Amino acid sequence: MLAKYLARGATRVGGPAGAEVTRSRPARRDLLGLLGLAVLGLFVAIAAFADWLPLGDPYKVNAGPRLAKPSADFIAGTDSLGRSQLPRLARAMQATFLLAGGAVIATAILSVALAVVAAYFGSWIGELVIRGADILFAFPALLLAILIVAVTGPGKTGALISIVLICTPLMMRVVRAAALSVVNRDFVVAARVGATRSLRILAVHVLPNIAGTAVVQATYALSVGMLIESGLSFLGLGVQTPDASLGSLVQEGAVYLSIAPWLVLIPGVVLALTITSVNLAGDALRDRLDVRATETRR
Repeated sequence: MLAKYLARGATRVGGPAGAEVTRSRPARRDLLGLLGLAVLGLFVAIAAFADWLPLGDPYKVNAGPRLAKPSADFIAGTDSLGRSQLPRLARAMQATFLLAGGAVIATAILSVALAVVAAYFGSWIGELVIRGADILFAFPALLLAILIVAVTGPGKTGALISIVLICTPLMMRVVRAAALSVVNRDFVVAARVGATRSLRILAVHVLPNIAGTAVVQATYALSVGMLIESGLSFLGLGVQTPDASLGSLVQEGAVYLSIAPWLVLIPGVVLALTITSVNLAGDALRDRLDVRATETRR
């Protein structure tokens, strides 16, 4: 459904006088967005079905020669323990997607809730929420993640909490700005004057009008989340052995970079392609949802 929506070359937007104005975007942006969706869909499918794909046992030691080069038998080579890298790569993608995706879902729920409350009720409640976001935003991302892991201990829990606390402030500020533009519009003011319950106003009038902004910001939060998770795993603070993530595979391969560079290059390229595809899909989605970004080119 999303790919079909992105593939449409133009949308028609009614003008002030009721006239329709055709708004089109460069074909290149559509192509990049579809390419990003295709690559992301492929990687998500591999991660989702990693347990059922005939890739081999990711934990089997001495499945082949140690540090073997990529070949027909071992497409991604083997690691220092003779384990096939291909099934480990699929499991690593699964771990990265699950951690980052779960954290982004929690981030989206928390950010939207705080943003809507801050925008609608304002006064000291909104100020308290924004100042709290400013405090979190002031910390360097990786430093904040390390501090959180120092409290929770290395592992998936610390990585998940780190992603949520790092991504929430920026997403909340953007969504709050969108919510502020909605709560001051006539239909919301009329509903408040008519003594409509606040919960109903938020559910019926505010949330549907900021859903597009929240979805777009969630895609960008996903790429940030994958970077944070990979960075923590690279430092040995995220996913722990014998499990693996893309960051931990890069860290393991870095020891043998001079004699087995594919152990770093393959997971590194997969991580880069994944984040790039998420950003391309997010850009395409933003252009489709934001009318201001689809100005007519004549």
